[in-house]
Amino acid sequence: MTAELGILARRRIEAEIIAPIYDEMRQAIGEDQAKAILRRAIRRAAVAAGAEMAKQAPEGADLETFKSIFSLWTKDDALHLEVLRDEPGAFDFNVTRCRYAETYRAMGLGELGDVLSCNRDGAFCEGYDPRIELTRTQTIMGGASHCDFRYRAKRDKDAL
Repeated sequence: MTAELGILARRRIEAEIIAPIYDEMRQAIGEDQAKAILRRAIRRAAVAAGAEMAKQAPEGADLETFKSIFSLWTKDDALHLEVLRDEPGAFDFNVTRCRYAETYRAMGLGELGDVLSCNRDGAFCEGYDPRIELTRTQTIMGGASHCDFRYRAKRDKDAL
């Protein structure tokens, strides 16, 4: 059932559940602590989701199988991409439109978008295959014109 529901739709549902919990935490312990707790919890969930998805990779999880499932994040026109490099060991692209950011802003949660979404990207890779390294210097969520995703496959000795 969850495979039928796009990630953008899932993130919206999750945000609707998380928002009132976050508000209560913010009032009780302050914004900084509430965001830190939320960031850690979501990051941990992303690592677990990556590990679970890796179990479903019939030939093993690596950057190439990650590329094959990447459409899960773009489903429902969620991301507009400009692919710069797609070759063995490298996957570089810019996101020129992010409906995740648009959704969070429309929900009044723009200040939490990076915690709810961007925070997951590298963490997912850690769970999926720790040899996948993500470098990103800017995001639309953070106010940039585009997100710059640069994935690299590290050699096994580098992943240890």
